[in-house]
Amino acid sequence: MTNPLSHFDAQGQAHMVDVSQKPVTDRVAVARGQVVMSAETLALITSGSAKKGDVLGIARLAGIMGAKKTADLIPLCHPLPITKVALELTPDANLPGIVVEATVKTGGQTGVEMEALTAVSVACLTIYDMVKAVEKSMRIEGIRLILKEGGKSGRYEAEA
Repeated sequence: MTNPLSHFDAQGQAHMVDVSQKPVTDRVAVARGQVVMSAETLALITSGSAKKGDVLGIARLAGIMGAKKTADLIPLCHPLPITKVALELTPDANLPGIVVEATVKTGGQTGVEMEALTAVSVACLTIYDMVKAVEKSMRIEGIRLILKEGGKSGRYEAEA
């Protein structure tokens, strides 16, 4: 029986998966998460009056940087030639809070799910950092993979 956890060898030791025999294909991953906060904190962010500056702009850049550094942060992730990282940060008065969505693309031998998840995580943490002086009770929630395409396993789309 083969081990269903590909990051462990036959002896149960952690290892980096050998992807050298996998074909290069176009791959995309989309992840989403949110930062839940008070309506007052959301208004502070959307009005641009947070003391540290443009919260959403800085969080977007942090998310891009996070995606590019994923292999440095997650021990068994492969460094990948990322061809696109895009973040959408959408204020949502119904939460209230910010919904963060990251799309990451590559042409490679392994997927970019971890890069998309890292981008969302870093962007959410940056939002928290930038306004924590105003509200320490914010919650980072629901970080998950929404979509992945490419590779042997094909398409995955999360249920709504």
